[in-house]
Parts: sequence; C-alpha cells; structure tokens
Amino acid sequence: MGSSTAGGGDAGAGAGSSSSASSSPSTSAAGGVDGAAATHYLAKRVLRGSPVLHIAQGCFRSPDCVDVVLCKETSLELVVVGEDGVLQSICEQTTFGIIKDIGVLNWRYTHTGLMPKIGEKEILVVLSDSGKLSLLYFCSDMHRFFAVANIELSKPGNLRHRLGRILAIDRDSRFVAVSAYEDEFAFVRVSVDHKLYAPNGEIEEDAKVINTAYNTSSIRGTVWSMCFISSCLDEEYYPVVAMIVNRRGSDVNDLSLYGLDSHKRTIDLISSYSETGPLALEISEIPQLYGFALLFRAGDVLLMDLKNPKEICCIHRISLTTSLIGDQITIEDSCRGLDVDDDVAACALLELRGSGNNMMRDDNYMDIDGIDNKAPVKSRIVCSWSWEPNSTQGHPRMIFCLDDGEFHLLEFSLDTQGVKVLPEFVHKGLPCKPLLWMNKGMVAGFVEMGDGMILQLEHNRLVRKSSIQNVAPIMDLAIADHYGEKQDQMFACCGMSPEGSLRVIRNGVNVDKLLRTKPIYRGVTGLWTLRMNRTDVHHSFLVLSFVEETRILSVGLSFNDISDDVGFQPDVCTLACGLVADGFLVQIHSKCVKLCLPTRYAHPEGILLPSPVCADWYPDVTISVGAVGHNIVAVATSNPCFLYILGVRSLSSSQYELYEIQHVQLCYEVSCISIPQEDWRSNTVSSICAMGDDFWKDHPANVCKFAVIGTHEPSVHIISLESGEAFRQLAVGHISINNALGIPISGCIPENVRFVAAARFYILAGLRNGMLLRFEPQTSKGHCFPGSFYKESSTPCDDTSLKLIAIRHIGITPVVLVPLHDTANADIIVLSDRPWLLHSARHSLAYSSISFRPASHVTPVSSADCPNGVLFVAENCLHLVEMVHAKRLNARRFSIGGTPRKVLYHSDSRTLLVLRTGLTGVSCSSDIIQVDPYDGSLLSRFKCEPGEAAKCMQIAKIGNDQVLIVGTSKSSDRPMMSNGEAESIKGRLIIVRLETIESPCESGLFTTASNLNSSQTGSPFPEIVGYAAEELSSNSMFNSPDEVSCHHIRFEQMSGHMKSLAHTTFNGAVLAVHPYLDRYVLAAAGNVV
Repeated sequence: MGSSTAGGGDAGAGAGSSSSASSSPSTSAAGGVDGAAATHYLAKRVLRGSPVLHIAQGCFRSPDCVDVVLCKETSLELVVVGEDGVLQSICEQTTFGIIKDIGVLNWRYTHTGLMPKIGEKEILVVLSDSGKLSLLYFCSDMHRFFAVANIELSKPGNLRHRLGRILAIDRDSRFVAVSAYEDEFAFVRVSVDHKLYAPNGEIEEDAKVINTAYNTSSIRGTVWSMCFISSCLDEEYYPVVAMIVNRRGSDVNDLSLYGLDSHKRTIDLISSYSETGPLALEISEIPQLYGFALLFRAGDVLLMDLKNPKEICCIHRISLTTSLIGDQITIEDSCRGLDVDDDVAACALLELRGSGNNMMRDDNYMDIDGIDNKAPVKSRIVCSWSWEPNSTQGHPRMIFCLDDGEFHLLEFSLDTQGVKVLPEFVHKGLPCKPLLWMNKGMVAGFVEMGDGMILQLEHNRLVRKSSIQNVAPIMDLAIADHYGEKQDQMFACCGMSPEGSLRVIRNGVNVDKLLRTKPIYRGVTGLWTLRMNRTDVHHSFLVLSFVEETRILSVGLSFNDISDDVGFQPDVCTLACGLVADGFLVQIHSKCVKLCLPTRYAHPEGILLPSPVCADWYPDVTISVGAVGHNIVAVATSNPCFLYILGVRSLSSSQYELYEIQHVQLCYEVSCISIPQEDWRSNTVSSICAMGDDFWKDHPANVCKFAVIGTHEPSVHIISLESGEAFRQLAVGHISINNALGIPISGCIPENVRFVAAARFYILAGLRNGMLLRFEPQTSKGHCFPGSFYKESSTPCDDTSLKLIAIRHIGITPVVLVPLHDTANADIIVLSDRPWLLHSARHSLAYSSISFRPASHVTPVSSADCPNGVLFVAENCLHLVEMVHAKRLNARRFSIGGTPRKVLYHSDSRTLLVLRTGLTGVSCSSDIIQVDPYDGSLLSRFKCEPGEAAKCMQIAKIGNDQVLIVGTSKSSDRPMMSNGEAESIKGRLIIVRLETIESPCESGLFTTASNLNSSQTGSPFPEIVGYAAEELSSNSMFNSPDEVSCHHIRFEQMSGHMKSLAHTTFNGAVLAVHPYLDRYVLAAAGNVV
C-alpha cells in the first residue's frame, strides 16, 4: 500500500488522504523478460479498518461543537453523536503511521488570538510509530485535520526503548508526557510563540508552536500506564507524573512518581510504592480532586493520596472479586487490611459484594459443582474507564467496565472527613475497551472483536441507544452476485464468540444529516410533499398525517403550520393526497374525498379569498385506500369492495366539484393503488424506455392513463383509466410464493405498488411480509407493455400477464416504495426494516443500503435551500438529509453465534455454508451450518462429534454429486509440535452430501397465473356498474392471511439436509482439503498429504 500524504507534506501521524481507497503499483517480471513485458499490479483498499482502539472528545470544529475522534489504528474518523445516540461521520482520513495513543490539548483560552487558523478550537495530539508527536487542528474549509506541529521524538518504528508508546497531558495543557515500552521517558513542553513584528508594524513571522523536550532513560523497567498528578511540590518539581512500572526481575509492579526538577531541569524519581498482592495495572488522576488518584489492580482498586509525592499513602480499597449484580456497594468499617505505612490515618474497605449464588467463577471444565461451589473466585480487572466531562463541582464521577461486562458508577466527594466514595452498579453487557463518557449522559463503548454501542445514563442505569458496526476481525469471506444485480456482494465471517456474526457487505449510499426536529411527531401514519403547480421546481407543502389529525407545513427555510389556509380537514387521518391539477389539492380520508384550493396565505399563487375553497365527495361506505393522478382520483372501499374513479369539473368561477366517472364492485379488497405521475420534464417516456422498438413508433407512451392496484387475493392488476371508456384490465400478476418446504408463504399482500419505466416497463410490489417483487409483462405477440394499454393498439388487451422476474427479502416489516422524483424512471427509496435505494434502471432488483436508521415514513422534499432533500420519520423526529454521491460499503449483520471461521457460497442452492467453532452447547463445540443470505435464518446443520472441531471445508463435485469435504481435529492440543511432527491427536476427513435446498426467500417454488380466461370465477371485477361494459377475469391461486412471517427453519426440520456419506480418520488434524480430478480428495493431515 502506498502511504497517504497530507497538506504541505508535514502532517506526520495526522492527516492523510481522505480517499476511501489507497493504492500503489508494483512490478513483477520473470527472469529473462524485459521491462516492457513486466506485469503491473494495483492494490486497492475497499474497506477501511473498523476496530476503534482509542477515542477522544473535544471541540475540534468550533468552540460550540463537541466532536468525537475515533482512532482505528491507521486512520482518524471525526464523528458527532446525535441526541438519539447515532453517530454521524464528519470525515475520515488515513495517517502516516500506526496510532499508539491520543489526547486533547485545551488551548481555547490560553492561546486565543495567537494562531487565527486554530482560533478557539482544541488540538488533537497523536502519538504514532512514525516517531513524531503530532499536534492537529481541524480545518473546516478542507474538511480534515492538518498538523500545526510535528515534534520529532525518535526514529520511526516500534523499538521497545524508543519513545512512542503512551502519552499523557497535564490539566493545564502545557506538558505532554511520552514513554517508550521500556526504560525511556520524556516531558515535552508545548506552547505558542508570539508573532514577530517588523519596525514598520508588519508581521515579520507568524506565531508558531514551540516545544522543549526533557528525556530520561533511568526507568529500568516496562511502563504500563502513567498520568499527571497535581502536587504540593510545584516549586521543587513541576510537573509530576505517576507511572506504573514493572522493574526487571520483579514479580510486582511499582507505583513510581517522577518529576521535572524546577532548577536543574532534569527528571528525577521522587518516590515509589509497592506491595505484595494483586498486580498493579493502570492509574488515573481524579478530576477536581487534584492529588488523588485511582490505582487499578487485578481484583481491586486503590484510592491513593498523592498530594505529597514524597509520602504515598492508600486511603480506600475497592474489591472487585465478587459479583455486583443486584446489590449496592457498601462501605464497611475502617480496617488495616492493606500493607501500607503505619501513618495511614484510615483505610476504609469498600467491598463490592454480591450473594454467594452470583459469585463469578473461573470458566473452566473443573467448575462443575453447584452454584454454591467454594472454588476460588476469579480476580476481575477494570478493562476501561471514563470520567464525566462536565461533572458537578467537587463531585467527580467515573464509569468503569469490568472484564466480565459489568459497568459501575463511582462518585467521589471531598469534605472535612476526607474523600467519600459512592459506588453503584449501572449495567451488565459485554466488556468494552475503550470507553468514553460524552456529553448529555451518553457513553460510547467498543467491544473487542464485536460491535460497539452508545449507552445513555438514565436514573443511574445505562440504556442502550444504538450500535456501532465493527466488521473486524474478518476470518474469511466469499464473493458472489447472489442477487443477480451484476454486482458482487461480500459475505464475511466476522468477530469471535460470543459476538460472531455473518456480514453481507455491499455498496451503500451516504447521507448528510441537515436537520433534526425534537421528538414531537408521535403516531405519524403518512408523509407527503406536494407542489402547487405541476411545473414547479420545488415543493410547497408538507403533509403530515397522524392517527386522528392532519397537519400541513410550508416547505422553505422553516416549516410553518399553514393547515387552516390549505383547506384539508384537520381532525382526520389522511390516507392519501396529491395535486390533481394546477392549484387544486386533494385529500383522501376514510369518510370522503376533499378538493381544496389554498389561499394566498398558504402559497403566493393561491386564491384571493380569506379562506380556502373546498368541495367534498362522500361514498356510501368507508374508504380504505386511494391515489391522486393528473385530473383523476381513484379510491377503493372495503366491505363491500368498490373501486371509484373521480374527476374534477368547474361549476363557476369559484365553484368546483368532484364527480364520479365510474365505479366497479370487486371480489377482493384493494390493498394499495398507484397512479403514475406524468413526466413533465421530458417529452415522452418512450424515448427513454424503448429505443429501437418499432412498436412505439405508432403508440407513444403516456404513463398517466392507467393505475396499478394490489389486492388481498393477493395479486397485482393494471387497469385502464382512459377517459370515455369502461374499466379494462390490461394485465394481471398473481402472487403465489412457497418456501423451500413447499408451504405457501403468508403475508404476501401488496402494501405498495409502483410503475417504473426504464430499459423496460415493469411493476414493483412491496409486500407486507417484507418481500419486494418485480413483475414484467409478457404478451402473446411479444410486444412490450404498455402498448396494449391503448385502444388504438391491435394487441389483445386481456392476453397480457405479468411475469414474476425477481424476489428480494428486504426485511420482515411491510415494504413501502417512495420515488425520489415524479418521473416514471426515478430511483425509489424502499422502506422496511431499514431504508434502501433501488436503482430503477438496473437489471433485476438492484439496490444499495442507505446509511440511515430504520424509518417509518419518507418523502423527497425540494426547496431552494435544499433541492435534493429527503425527509425521514424516525423515532418521533423529522430528519432532513441529503444523499451524497460517494462510494460507501455498508454491512448487514446476521448474528449466528460462536466464531465463524470459514464461509463458502453454494451457487446451486444460493445459500451460504459457514464453519463455526467455539459453540457453548453441550452436544458439540463446532459445526457447519447452511444459512439463508437474505435474513440469516439457519436452513440445515452438520454437527461435529463432541470434542471435535472443524478446521477446513471445500465444495466439490464427485461424480454427479455435489458434496462438502470437511477436515476436523479431535483434540484441543497443538496440531503440530515445534519440529513439524504431528502431536498425538486425530483428525477426520468427512464427506457431507449437499442437498439442493433453496433459500425460502429465493425459492423457485412460487407460481404465478399465466393464463387468463373469460370466466367470472375468481375475477376481481365480476359486476360492472356505471359506464363499464367489459368483464375482467383472473385466477385465484390461494388466499394468504394478512400476517408477517420470517420463515426461520428450526433445527428439528434440518436433520435430513446435511448427512455424512463417508469419513476416515488420520493421525493428525486435517487442516486443508481440496478436490482432485473429480474423483479424489487431497487432504493435509499433520505433516502428511
């Protein structure tokens, strides 16, 4: 990989290129081949590293913005945390070296005005293996970090005795302490030099960062941790640092205090403290209680009084050996249980106590007794901690996490009786490192080899708000075009037990979050944006429908309520609305259809009247769904099921009415209606959709003369809306989908349908069970739909059926389709469990995940300030975002348990085969499972024997059968000795039969009606009322109940899918297998092939 460069070429460990891919050419040529024939390779990174190793909070962009920096080994990511706990990425850039540690310099008030480019921003300090200490500021214009100083500490690399391992910053931001892994340590004083002015008053030299380093190599040990300490010896030693050091040959770690001699300017050892017992691990000074520090040891925490560095004493001890769940931490009477000096005034023992039944024991095979087993308890350690950023004066608080996943809160206070400690249990989860307590009570925790999380402290309890994806470590991956989109997806084995998961990594869409309202929009049932005229570039109205209310807001710099000036009925739930003609808006609710002419107060082109002009149309029964098109309105009722077509006409200059054009009674209830909107920004859709088709020369397409409806049959129908003609069914597509076991999938009722005009015309149907379907027309003459829609066409109208082309399982919640524009070829936002962007012009069903949280409603919104905005409703808030045309990889997570080691894509069944180890079940600790890539459900399973672990697998075709070759190990010892000889372990080579079981979501066992007859049986239009004179027919395949099912197959149903055909045992673990000549299998067992 080529290294990135920063502005000016001197950013050190700081700012690298913000590109998402880095590459470098390399050349390889065989001997005797000249340079012209050399082969060139290009290495390109497609996914950045995601494990967060360090985290810091500060005002990096401006004094008013509190940002968070995530350090991911070789990159920096600046993020902001919203009130809902979701991280929004501001920028990400690579660094020159591997980041070892970070900190924040608070120069907001001490160096104001000296460096205008910094202003009152805080400085990010980065220590890396580049050998430099980099001071970075965030440049808002360039949208990235730049270095204001690169302080040379040592040569690049990771030598143990060279500076570059740990850093600490004093509370005045004047000194930075830097240590090596062992022996070496330095104080670096940093400040800003004033500007130099020439005699004529001009600036001769700008202000710059200056530094002075003081080194020592007399530590004689390994540095584990350090922090600055405020002491009473400022005149003699300043600054003073407390350091955990493991001396050579010592079994314990010392607490040593070093200080910079104020006169000799040398670093001296002031004092040292050690005791036999638990191993000291890390140390942290208590904010506000300067001179006090917490010493974290294996099994306990000591509260140390370091105000006088020459006399170190311990005040309190907090035991960590017992479980804290369910009991408050209690402060017991003072005792002298610690080996400290006699002059320690008091030693209060704070024992973190739980019941005997909850005591944490070592997780080993010997621990088989009952819950009251007297085995030695495990010494727990604090793996991470963080101080409250804006705690109450004199009452600092800290959250710490134990290595078993318990989170605790410690509050300190200082009074005349000394330091008091108030501990409390707040959460139980996975162990996190690092940990950061942010503003507004939010806590960010990052799980090693697992997803991070944002927690909210509420009533002294941590509540999970959101997750932060981490795909590392990637144990194995498979690449396949599973969805038939002509673009590959990556299926990766990620994480380790208990956080093992399968990730589907694919192209994604970034969003810029522009606006978020307060959570006051509860119970939203519908969201639409409307124009005042068809030719308007921007939207004018935002319609919000609630359970028993409808509000209309103006679209512009601010969203103002103009409901009274538009005319919509405010005390009802709006089912649908739209622009029926220029200046005419239509509202559809359960009781009536309302035509409205807004006033000039609502829009500059409104009517010059004090109140809106309205006209109502009332049906005899309740309206269930509706849609608004150009000069036409379609509504459907339930019980009985009718479909009404309405028009608009003028009675006088200020009077208008809605009138019924025709209606028809249906056999099945209508679940959704869609009327394609005319493309007013292009001449014809046919020029885009059917170039070169002779059929379109005589029949130009007008996409406003028909409607698409979905029914509870379930089915999708195309009906003609041509003026002056009766109802005509132009095409029908029946929805009949079976799972892999041949059982009909429930919940296949269309929730939303949409007509799309791209390279071909097709119909999208979003179902209530989370499926997305694509239908394309097929006619007897092979003509392309919708030529048969027009009465001039010679193609028989009733011979067109819709063929089911593709099925996708988007989620388990109903699928909603919202186009980004009014054009028939616009890309579509697909809402289900999460938002997706469907690319309408792509083959089959091609979509990208949108980097946004799950949302209930969405609508495009265009204004002068935000022409390409998208408005989401999520968590009772309105979110205005703008989709960014930038490459991004999004990962979907399927939790499968254990540690996934290897994944293979089985093309015949379109499923994934995953090898797992580290299972906690009694029956087996390793297995191979067959997984549905759509929803992560388990389709089949092959268990290894107890004590056996699968090591490798490969798909092979032996004869006419497809099999899975598996290599295993039957011992937990080393597979080989150091000399390469096999240990006394066994391994098996197993041949497993692969049945061609298909994913339930991609099963070929679905049926669609392909033949139509003239019988009324099963027809949704048996009775014609009004102008209609024709009958429409269809076949009913089956009735599906209106419910949601995710079709997970249980293990009991899998027993016959993956069976062992043969196996043989070897001396040594089988670590590699491969098919050979379609008849043989090569296996590497120990040191034998």
